[in-house]
Amino acid sequence: MHRSLLVSLFLFLTTHAVLAQYPHQNINQELLSRAWDAQWIAHPKVGLQEYSVQHFRNTFLLDSVANEFVVHVSADNRYQFLVNGQLIGRGPARSDLLHYRFESYNIAEHLQSGENVLAAVVWNFAEDAPVAQHTFRTALIVQGDTETESVVNTNTENWQVYHNQAYSPLTQTDFTVYGYYASGACDRVDGSQHPWGWETLNYSVNSNWKKPRARVVGRPYGFRYGYGDGAVNLYPRNIPMLEEKTERLAEVEQATIAVDDAFLRGNQSLTIPANQQVSILLDHTYLTMGYPEITVSGGVGSEIKITYAEALYDANRQKGNRNKTEGKEIVGFYDIFLPDGGENRAFQPLWVRTFRYLQLDIQTGDGPLTLNDLSHQFTAYPFKQTAFVQADEPMMDSIWDVSWRTARLCALETYMDCPYYEQLQYIGDTRIQALISLYVDGDDRLMRNALFQFANSITDEGITMSRYPSGFPQYIPPYALFWISMLHDYHMHRSDDAFLQQFIPGMTRVLQWYETYVDTNNLLRGMPWWNYVDAIPEFDRGTPPGAQDGHSTFITLQYLYTLQQAIELYRYFEMPDFANHYQKIVDRIQPAVQKSSYDTSRQLYADTPDKDRFSQHTNIFAVLTHTAPEAEWQSLMERVVADTSIAHCYIYFRFYLHRAMQQAGLGDYFFDHQDIWKNMLAEGLTTFAEHDEDTRSDCHAWSASPLYEYLATVCGIMPTAPHFTKVKIAPNLGNLNEIEGEMPHPRGTIRVKLNREGTKGIRAEVELPEGVSGTFYWQDQEVSLQGGKQNIAL
Repeated sequence: MHRSLLVSLFLFLTTHAVLAQYPHQNINQELLSRAWDAQWIAHPKVGLQEYSVQHFRNTFLLDSVANEFVVHVSADNRYQFLVNGQLIGRGPARSDLLHYRFESYNIAEHLQSGENVLAAVVWNFAEDAPVAQHTFRTALIVQGDTETESVVNTNTENWQVYHNQAYSPLTQTDFTVYGYYASGACDRVDGSQHPWGWETLNYSVNSNWKKPRARVVGRPYGFRYGYGDGAVNLYPRNIPMLEEKTERLAEVEQATIAVDDAFLRGNQSLTIPANQQVSILLDHTYLTMGYPEITVSGGVGSEIKITYAEALYDANRQKGNRNKTEGKEIVGFYDIFLPDGGENRAFQPLWVRTFRYLQLDIQTGDGPLTLNDLSHQFTAYPFKQTAFVQADEPMMDSIWDVSWRTARLCALETYMDCPYYEQLQYIGDTRIQALISLYVDGDDRLMRNALFQFANSITDEGITMSRYPSGFPQYIPPYALFWISMLHDYHMHRSDDAFLQQFIPGMTRVLQWYETYVDTNNLLRGMPWWNYVDAIPEFDRGTPPGAQDGHSTFITLQYLYTLQQAIELYRYFEMPDFANHYQKIVDRIQPAVQKSSYDTSRQLYADTPDKDRFSQHTNIFAVLTHTAPEAEWQSLMERVVADTSIAHCYIYFRFYLHRAMQQAGLGDYFFDHQDIWKNMLAEGLTTFAEHDEDTRSDCHAWSASPLYEYLATVCGIMPTAPHFTKVKIAPNLGNLNEIEGEMPHPRGTIRVKLNREGTKGIRAEVELPEGVSGTFYWQDQEVSLQGGKQNIAL
């Protein structure tokens, strides 16, 4: 890199440090810059990094209760926080040790004059923790916001702790799932060892409750004193608390005992006689996620095994139609609960479970077991569907609804690729998820969180991790490029320059990392790590030809695509040296790809200069980067979708196929080619799956892309200027005659209502927020748009 550019980068880094801003919360600002009075506390006899479940209590007196009593809570790995026996919250929100989240609660309404008890259950799954979990060592911290609340501060005097040895982990050595699993251990709970009622005021502690040991005081991120040696840096939660609501299982599919529907509705208990073996398979009728809870009485000596599955399997390990159960069995992870014989004993797993099918396998002992109730506490990020689309095609409603359920189940404290197997935030999925969030809900907080977290994952070499938070590093270089694409997406859809600008140095580091791999022929030579693009059979482990050994046309074109987006950001932030430097690289790469990889006989771009393999992927990015001449876009993309001899995209990469088709003026393609989603509906899926084939995950974030397509492609609503200040509406109706759509915008709402007139005409009603302008496109005609309502007839 030129010396002048390095100097510019140094000046930029020294004037725009990568420091995230604290979100606006009800937090005493002193606590964000000084050491806390509260200490991290843990059980004195349990290893700080071994599997354990620990209960904490603090009983205290209040003369009166004010309107505010704010406390800040965090734990390693996870906690449930209770006040006077009532669950207040779960956390902390997932992040890394440099930005370890804490939650802030105003608990005033749950307190009373006189005696009160704060309680928390904290667990560390140690080596069996979810891959997404970062951990230092087991501990709890509670800090009062001011001197008034200091009575709750965790310390060795006022708090007590109990090591709950009723819990032990169930891992993949115990259960079976078909495919890579990263979601953590399940629970085995022996009710005879559980301290029932431990969280309530009436509970009497015994000698098994100990004074905790203290580690260190809490230290906020950027702690200004001491030696800079904080292993855990406390950082305010920057997303809302998750939604929770009660759901009930809907149907009994198979059972070796009579089960009345009244039991499922919560209106009747179910008693299983002594010395019986019973199996009950229940169908929720759609995939869900959260905390199942079973409440029982009696049944000492019994065992209850609760198995969770997205679908059932036949003898050939095939799922087939998800609604059909005959000849199939449940395979999946499970919890085990051993009742102690007491009344109304409730079991709920420590972490979320995902399932459509839930099976109870029960072996009773010498006495009967009564199942008092079985319910489910649904939980997810609190997205709300503020957008809608209505059209004269009923199938769209079903695809929309199932896509929305898919998107919702793939979002907790971070975006997730899938809720059952991994629960990891991958950049490839997240870019699509974030656009869905912006278009359907308008809430950008989880997107902002993701951008920040991926920036925090950038290595010394200068590349992001492929997924983050992750306690197990993984590197997919093309995903680092898509993180930059996410920055550009945010720039086009939101106005927050201060937030976005902090990521420009990280963006530059990624681009510098790639620049070192540009060969003398202006293509990327062999790239390290896992250059995953799409899991199609023609790509080795999802890696396109040439990515590992050198000169992959696709990887080079994706780098070019990212450079073009980065140049726009550099120019916007008045960094011409960077913009000009990378524009020169673009000007070298484009003709190099054209010369080396365009096959004149097939009129396609080859995957490598050897011109022996071809894919849709490479040609898609030839269009998106304007490497292919604009006059040839339509004919090129028509060949790309018609030629069955080349490698075709799976469901994930069709998102980019549709972007290229839309850019080439062939946006109708999406509406006319929704068979993959229609076929999944016909197979009984209630969320959309990971791949085109009947393989692992039945719920995968990237497959929810129709939510974006219906608004951005079919209705044609797209930003054409930074911050969404200008919009184009270029409908691609396919076979539709009419459609109405509405989506949130930072300044209000965008509404369109479209009706065909004959074979070529259209009537449109368009409403834009005040201060937003744009253009309506229909075939070769254009109409200017302004804020407010307008009617168009073409």
